[in-house]
Amino acid sequence: MADLTWYGVRCVFRHRVLGVYEERVTLWTAGSLDEAIGRGEDEARAYCETLHDVEYVRFAEAFRMDGTPGEGAEVFSLMRESELPAGEYVMRFFATGDERVG
Repeated sequence: MADLTWYGVRCVFRHRVLGVYEERVTLWTAGSLDEAIGRGEDEARAYCETLHDVEYVRFAEAFRMDGTPGEGAEVFSLMRESELPAGEYVMRFFATGDERVG
């Protein structure tokens, strides 16, 4: 059996009635990136079964963590190449004005 490592798995959901998309990051121990994604996707399908009009859009990404989760641990990271200036980058990908926060 492979050594187990912690992974953060991000899955994306569509809430049809609310008209919003949701990104969730869950934590898993797994022997590989593929195994972690599989476990995250299994949980994503179970999550949808508990909610009305929510679908898993079949998009998952995983991040291999260093060490064990604890206070201040990095649970997910994504790097994206872009020539956009910082403010435009944030507005395009993170702060579009359509987010529901709080």
